[in-house]
Amino acid sequence: MARMKFLCDADRCIECNACVTACKNENEVPWGINRRRVVTLNDGLPGERSVSMACMHCTDAPCIAVCPVSCIFTTDDGVVLHSKDTCIGCGYCFFACPFGAPQYPRVGNFGTRGKMDKCTYCAGGPEDDNTLAEYEKYGANRLAEGKLPLCAEMCSTKALLAGDGDIIAEIYRERVVTRGYGSGAWGWRTAYKETINV
Repeated sequence: MARMKFLCDADRCIECNACVTACKNENEVPWGINRRRVVTLNDGLPGERSVSMACMHCTDAPCIAVCPVSCIFTTDDGVVLHSKDTCIGCGYCFFACPFGAPQYPRVGNFGTRGKMDKCTYCAGGPEDDNTLAEYEKYGANRLAEGKLPLCAEMCSTKALLAGDGDIIAEIYRERVVTRGYGSGAWGWRTAYKETINV
C-alpha cells in the first residue's frame, strides 16, 4: 500500500503562496487557521530558501503519542488524521508537533479554544467519504476521488510534491542528480572544491 507523503523542494519554491491559498479555498479553513504556510529562511540574504510547511504525516507521529483521548490516528495510506468529535482541545499535540501543524481556531486558554484543526492531506476525516458532515468538519476529501492534495497540484514550480513516498523520493533523487550535486547536496567536492577522479 502507498504511504502518502509531502516533500517541498526548497530550490524550486518561489514563495508565491499558491499552496496556502489553494488549501484555504478548497477546505474552507476557518479564519485564524493556516493548515499550510510558507516559511522563508535567510530572508533577503544570500542562500535564501522558502519551504511550504504543513503536517508532514509522520510515520511515527509525536502528536499521536501524546494525545490523551486518542483522537489522532494514522490511516492505511499513512495519512495522520484526527477526530473533532473526540478532541478535547488540550493542546498536547500542538506542543509535540515539530512542524506546528495542529492549530486552534479561537484565542484564549487551552480547553476554551475549541477543537484542534490540522492538514488532512485532503483526505477528509473519520466520517463517511464525501459527505456533507465530513466536508463541514474537515474539508474536501480529494484522496477518495483519486486526486492528490490541491496544494501540491496548484504549485506552479512543482516545488511541493505529494503522493506515494517512494515515487516522491525517486523524483527528488532525479532532480538532485540533474542539478549536479552527485550523490547528495553536500560532499567532498562541495566542501573542499577539489576535483575527484573517479
